[in-house]
Amino acid sequence: MPKGNWTERERRLGMDRAITRRDFLDGVALAVGAAAVGRPAFAQGASAERSQRPSTRVGLQGQTDRSALVMHGVRDGTYWAEAGEPVATGEAYDLVVVGAGLSGLAAAVLWRQRVPGARVLILDAQEDFGGHAKRNEFFPASGGRLIGYGGSQSLQTPSYFSPAVLRLLADVGVDWKAFETYYDQAWSEDRGLSGAVFFDAAEWGRDVLVVRDTETTEGWVRRTPLNPQAQADLIELIDAPRDYLSGLTREEKLQRLSEITYAEFLTDVAGYDPELVRYFQNSTAGYFGVGIDATTAMDARNNWNPGFDGMDLGDEVPRWSSPSGRLALTDPDAYIYHFPDGNAGVARAFLRALIPEALPGSTMEDLVLADVDYGRLDLAASEVRLRLSSTAVRLAHDGDPATAASVTVTYADPGGQPRTVTAGHVVLAAWHRVVPYLTDEIPPEQVAALNDQQKVPLLYTNVQLRDWRALDALKIDGARARGNFWSGFEIDFPVSIGAYRFAQTPDDPVVLHLSKVLTAPGLSSREQALEGKRQLMGLSFEDLEFSVRDLLDRALAGSGFDAARDVEAITVNRWSHGYAYEYMRPWDAFWPDGPLPIETARKGWGRVAIAGADSGAYAYAHSAMDQAVRAVRELLGAPDDAPAFSTFPGPPLDRIGL
Repeated sequence: MPKGNWTERERRLGMDRAITRRDFLDGVALAVGAAAVGRPAFAQGASAERSQRPSTRVGLQGQTDRSALVMHGVRDGTYWAEAGEPVATGEAYDLVVVGAGLSGLAAAVLWRQRVPGARVLILDAQEDFGGHAKRNEFFPASGGRLIGYGGSQSLQTPSYFSPAVLRLLADVGVDWKAFETYYDQAWSEDRGLSGAVFFDAAEWGRDVLVVRDTETTEGWVRRTPLNPQAQADLIELIDAPRDYLSGLTREEKLQRLSEITYAEFLTDVAGYDPELVRYFQNSTAGYFGVGIDATTAMDARNNWNPGFDGMDLGDEVPRWSSPSGRLALTDPDAYIYHFPDGNAGVARAFLRALIPEALPGSTMEDLVLADVDYGRLDLAASEVRLRLSSTAVRLAHDGDPATAASVTVTYADPGGQPRTVTAGHVVLAAWHRVVPYLTDEIPPEQVAALNDQQKVPLLYTNVQLRDWRALDALKIDGARARGNFWSGFEIDFPVSIGAYRFAQTPDDPVVLHLSKVLTAPGLSSREQALEGKRQLMGLSFEDLEFSVRDLLDRALAGSGFDAARDVEAITVNRWSHGYAYEYMRPWDAFWPDGPLPIETARKGWGRVAIAGADSGAYAYAHSAMDQAVRAVRELLGAPDDAPAFSTFPGPPLDRIGL
């Protein structure tokens, strides 16, 4: 219900407006007027047919309390106390896949390629397929449809993908080179738009938007609220960095940079003003899941943080850098391989290959605007069935795992009733920490290794604007935020595919994308992830909506922006279990020599294999697919003609012809 006691500022920002974006408890609408309790809310303008699609739902989406309810009950020991005895469905499948994310869908496609005609069941706790590869759709008041990404973003550096992943993508009709035409790399330049930095008064004493519209670093740095010494230090750091470790050999410098954080590098090594630590604090969070207090200077270098050009470090990235940074200095590809819905486009390609009657078409262009027929995902007559809102709660071999001919998989249906199916084989493409709650067939050391994966929590928020005149007035395409809850905001990627066309003029509606990685400076990387999850679960949609409107109102001040008028919808994708944890120094002393926890964690047993990005400790779409390849090969055996594939963290360059 509308709270009724809005402050003057909340009213001015539009918090009291009756648009289809509020009064939700984890994405479920509360009673508003004639709306029934529990009725989902959708992007305005969605037709009745479109409103059946999870991608059109606004408010709080992603991993909601509703989708996690059953597994949290299993974790807490309450589910089985109330669920009753499982009901046998009588269904039998050659393969049951637990998890309909990119890895689970890829595993199903690969299995069907190797075992034509195989019956496959895919189970997932979410109300939509794709896992982190989530699609958000909006219907502007002016007409048409806008599509944004709510999770897994892009195919990064496909030139480095393993042959197995490249072949898999080609098999389902994804030609990554086509994005070189789809993605308008000159969109911002053609419109005279620059980047900007917004300094929040909460930390910097006053709100300041600094447009980086000058060719010189000094030109924009001198307009920031940094103190004069910090300004001078930042200019030197960017334009004329010194050799801060002179006297050491290159190898010694690289070793030293892998032992200290970037925060320590700025102050203790370079001797710069502490305000630079505040300025750069969250610059690494989107890449590594932690700020510069917990990211080594070496990894910050791989994130393109400044300060290293004068140190004669060479172009090679040391082997002890974290996996995310290993390709950063040798990346041959622009960051353009992006469907309008991010890697949800890849998930849709997998779905079309598995259940073609549920998603019409045959081209990449078809994937964008074609509507999924959710009524066809789980038909009894289909060889492949996808069962959503169905949480796996138990699995056990039917006898000794070494000799058993089948596995019984138990899942909770949408009403919470446990039901069983029989599987010839199982691929667990769920989060590692879920697996120990499903089975008692694995040894304690594997349980400990599975629990090592503490996922990084994050928010991906999409804001539908009726137009982008305000940003055009300021000549910016977005702004990084310093001192604000959000990392900043930006106009979505300029991708036009087939009949779907990206905004061309300031009068066109657009989607702004905002993100936030929940961190807790001062703790270890895993402890930060756990504390960040606690913070995330304490935030309501109303809290997040206000923070979005407040940021845009202050950052775009003087541009004519009116949050109450210009914001037409907001979708917050909450990923309390977000990025797969990637090994990094100084927290993981075993990295990179090993043994690595994932080597123990992902060991299959009997007729069960483990997939998912967690299995590679690498938070990228191609890692999820590589792990699916590995899992399927474990169960079926790798044929002689199988292409090479990588397990962690990327393929050796000599195996892909570079």
